[in-house]
Amino acid sequence: MLEKRILFVLGVIFLPLAIDAQELSPRKEDTTLLLHEVIVNAYQVNTRWHNVPGSISVLSGREVQAGDGNNFASVLHALPGIYMHSGTYATNRIVIRGVGSRTPYNTNRIKAYLNDIPLTSSDGISSPEDIDLSGIGRIEITKGPASALYGSGLGGNINLFTQDSYRNSFNALLQQGSFNTLKAAIGSSFHHNDLDISGNINHTRSDGYRENNHFRRTSLLSSGSWEKPEHALEYTLLLLDMNAGIPSSIGESLFKTDPKAAAPNWETIGGFKEYRRGLAGITLENRLSGVLNNRLTFFGRWVESYEKRPFNNLTDGSRGGGIRNKLNYHAEKYDAVIGLEWITDTYRWKLDLQDEVINKNSETRNHLNVFAMTYFRPSLKWNVSLGGAVNKIGYELTDKFPGNGNQSGNRGFPVIFSPRLGVNYAPGNRMALYASVGHGFSMPSPEETLLPEGNINKELQPEQGWQYEAGIRLNLLCNTAQVEATVYQINLNNLLVTKRLTEDIFTGINAGKTRHRGVELLWKQQIFHNLNFPGNLHMNANYTFSQNRFIDFTDDNKTYDGNLLPGIPSHLFQTTLVWNPLKQLVLNVRFQYTGEQLIDDANTVTNDAYFLSDGKVSYLFKTTRLGNVELYAGMNNITDTLYSPMLNVNAVAFGNAEPRYYYPGLPRHYYYGVSWSF
Repeated sequence: MLEKRILFVLGVIFLPLAIDAQELSPRKEDTTLLLHEVIVNAYQVNTRWHNVPGSISVLSGREVQAGDGNNFASVLHALPGIYMHSGTYATNRIVIRGVGSRTPYNTNRIKAYLNDIPLTSSDGISSPEDIDLSGIGRIEITKGPASALYGSGLGGNINLFTQDSYRNSFNALLQQGSFNTLKAAIGSSFHHNDLDISGNINHTRSDGYRENNHFRRTSLLSSGSWEKPEHALEYTLLLLDMNAGIPSSIGESLFKTDPKAAAPNWETIGGFKEYRRGLAGITLENRLSGVLNNRLTFFGRWVESYEKRPFNNLTDGSRGGGIRNKLNYHAEKYDAVIGLEWITDTYRWKLDLQDEVINKNSETRNHLNVFAMTYFRPSLKWNVSLGGAVNKIGYELTDKFPGNGNQSGNRGFPVIFSPRLGVNYAPGNRMALYASVGHGFSMPSPEETLLPEGNINKELQPEQGWQYEAGIRLNLLCNTAQVEATVYQINLNNLLVTKRLTEDIFTGINAGKTRHRGVELLWKQQIFHNLNFPGNLHMNANYTFSQNRFIDFTDDNKTYDGNLLPGIPSHLFQTTLVWNPLKQLVLNVRFQYTGEQLIDDANTVTNDAYFLSDGKVSYLFKTTRLGNVELYAGMNNITDTLYSPMLNVNAVAFGNAEPRYYYPGLPRHYYYGVSWSF
């Protein structure tokens, strides 16, 4: 059945080839999209998207900021193979190709970077959604095991890049919306000779749709560069302060009758999370010769956090930093890169209950990744990549709470080697074929390595897997259409499962094998382009079919072999239409279908499929003296659908209460605003 579905979907995608074979009227060069000319660098070497030997997804700054600017999930859903659970603005989980669905409340199987600086903490937690979308100029995502490129991270990599600055400018934004949601931002850029500096400050606040659902976030993001013929100096700075209520998940009865309600135990104590975060990096680039280039980055980061919870309170934080170096060699027929990334962090946490300390620890974590990759081009049609990485990770725990005995100790993992092979065949600009095979791994987080009594579980092993993928890229209709189709399979061993023992005690176990199969389709189309009415109409559509199964999985003496993994929709579809009937007027509509999802390993509980639609209209007033003023308004969930965008898979029922599986999504809501740029 799976093979028949794959053949059918591929048949639909290849249909445009027949259309493209028909005689088409010629267009002028400036009316084409030239999508194949996009340059990406997520594979460590700057390469035309059309020639990359593997799957990669790219979002431009315009696509990133197409919605209300607050919903990171709708941005990622513009790409196939990616699903983001979004319970609140501060509770999210990103799943790529079915990897990462079992993490309770965050993302920990995916590596994230900002301007080539690691965002992912040393315990594997990534939260790229913390960064306000107004400061992002481009997103590049590699999917599936790719540890030869970026180290630990079975799900893939999310690479964020700040906006480029080429001129002096100033901009401001003020936005109001439902649930007393307010967003204010100011930004500017400075360009003079070899110096470019840009930055923005924004503040977002909301009372939230649900009880105990307030959200406050203030952040600063700045970057800049100083360019000389033989060298360059770059910097990136991120500062963030956030406070968010925790409504938590609720049971089915409450979800259907009163979705605004918070979980009673969290509402009673007013549970919340607050944290402050900083990240700074400096990159020195030296152009050693016409073919040799080196980029050396030093970075530091810190986090201070407090979480008030019904069962205990958590105070934690980390400080650390590292270096990342890449030496690139470029010749006519091949490129080569060799580099290393070293990260060290000291993480400390304290648990207290009714003002009494019940646990206190400190842990130093070190992660070393040495990587190399070469790209060989025997002709203009071929691009072959071969590379690998060596990773070494270790933890050192210092127990600072004598009440339960001294649990101090070291946890070191064996050296892991991750190879990757990829090939791209592009006989011309109209078509490219690619295939790749690569190894990846994810390390147990320090929390997963701790047994319930506090001892270190030295038997816990890294989760490892291999990915096999093949695909085709097409540029059709005089470069006004871009189509990409990918098929993949991922085989995972030593599956890491976060096992919930009680409401406040988790531990990690290795739980067998899983297999992830899927088809991903992307279609970007410039439907028409005119200088006058009806103007321009662009479409971005994607579809994902995935089948994620347990191959060998036993838990509590129950065998789940052959069952589907919970928390992953088998079908995902999203399409966005952007229409410019006039130069100043933009109409944007988005449709999203999310298929049903299983919620437990036994496959006995199902979350229904749902359909969402959003719309936005904006009008631009241009003046010669006062700059540009844009007025806009939008509405999300136009059909007022009741749905759960995040699931608490395998939730445990305590006492007579229902399992709390559901995070209710926002009902129909609106926003409007004004932006000014000068």
